[in-house]
Amino acid sequence: MMNMMKFKTTSLALAGALTWLGGMDAVEAKSKARPNILFILADDLGWKDLSNEGSKYYESPHIDRIAREGMKFTRGYAACQVCSPSRASIMTGKYPTNHGITTWIGDRAGEAWRGTRRNDTHLPPEYDRALRASEITLAEALREQGYKTFYAGKWHIGGKGSWPEDHGFDINKGGWDVGSPRGGFFSPWINPTLESGPPGESLPIRLGNETAKFI
Repeated sequence: MMNMMKFKTTSLALAGALTWLGGMDAVEAKSKARPNILFILADDLGWKDLSNEGSKYYESPHIDRIAREGMKFTRGYAACQVCSPSRASIMTGKYPTNHGITTWIGDRAGEAWRGTRRNDTHLPPEYDRALRASEITLAEALREQGYKTFYAGKWHIGGKGSWPEDHGFDINKGGWDVGSPRGGFFSPWINPTLESGPPGESLPIRLGNETAKFI
């Protein structure tokens, strides 16, 4: 869900793994009539896991407010069924076959697939293990237009040298090689791009606070 808004008047609740933002100072934004942009991506969120989508169990009042005050699309489709290709497609606007990441990074391909004990007649092809430096990302395009860009949460589309800051993000909080939090969801965690907080601090809450601080 993408929402364009004035950060001063809009509350934020992180829904999941990835959040990135572009922001301009108030004077510059007003003079050029360009909005601040907030993009929230939840990894493995079920289509009915938000109360504005009909959930009677989960409550998501802040996301509901974004849906209510912004624009809601009811027929969205992922570029791929797994995380790394989908995220790379969001960043580049390309299909997985064009940017080269066609499965989650770390998945087996070629003859290595035999080690999964799946006797398929066709082996999955090799794929890129990182987002190419030549790709133009949304963050790079925004930065070209004078935006300051921020990233928080799961990255998993490249190792060191292909982290968020290598693809147009000015600030990176927590994005690196892996797809799941090393060391768990509570501090101290193992993450080279996010210092551990007090023992027991919640990783999602920390990422939310870092995002709110940037806004």
